[in-house]
Amino acid sequence: MDLLEIMRKRRSIRRYTGEKIPEEKLETILQAGLLSASGRAIRPWEFIVVQDKDTLQYLSESRIGAAKMLQGADCAIVVIGDSEKTDVWIEDCSIAMAQMHLMADSLGVGSCWIQGRLREAEGKTTEEYVREKLEFPESFRLEAILSLGIPEAEAKAHELGELLTEKIHREKF
Repeated sequence: MDLLEIMRKRRSIRRYTGEKIPEEKLETILQAGLLSASGRAIRPWEFIVVQDKDTLQYLSESRIGAAKMLQGADCAIVVIGDSEKTDVWIEDCSIAMAQMHLMADSLGVGSCWIQGRLREAEGKTTEEYVREKLEFPESFRLEAILSLGIPEAEAKAHELGELLTEKIHREKF
C-alpha cells in the first residue's frame, strides 16, 4: 500500500475489540516514532508505553470528556518532549505522533491522537495529571497520548475527490 493510500484510509479509532496488539506491531509503531524527523536531529521526544489496565483507566480521565477511549485500548504511547533541549520540541513530538499514527493504521491497529498539551483534567492541567502517575521530569512536557487497539469496526476511507483543495494557494494567498 502506498503512503497516500495509508493516509486516505487513516481514521481516528475510538472503539477497540479488547484483543491484544501483537508485540511486533507495537515495536514497529514505536520504530516509526523513533525514525521521525527532528530539528537539528536533537530528538527531544521520549515515549512512555502504557499497557497496565489500571493506568490506562487513570489516563482515560486525563482530559475532560476526551480520553475515554483509553478505557478500552490495549495500550497507549505517551509522547513527551524535553523542552530544555530545543524550542521546537512541540513540532518534533507532533511529527513522531503523526508517524506512529500512520504506522498503526498501516498495520491494522486503530489509534487516536489525544491532545495533552494545553488541555485540562479535573482541577489541573492534563500534563500535571499525567505527570503525577507516570513520574516524568519537570523539564519534559506532555505533547499527546496515542491510544492503540484493534479496531472494533472498519472506518470509511477519505475520498480524494472530497479534499478541500480550495485551501491550496499558489504563489500568494
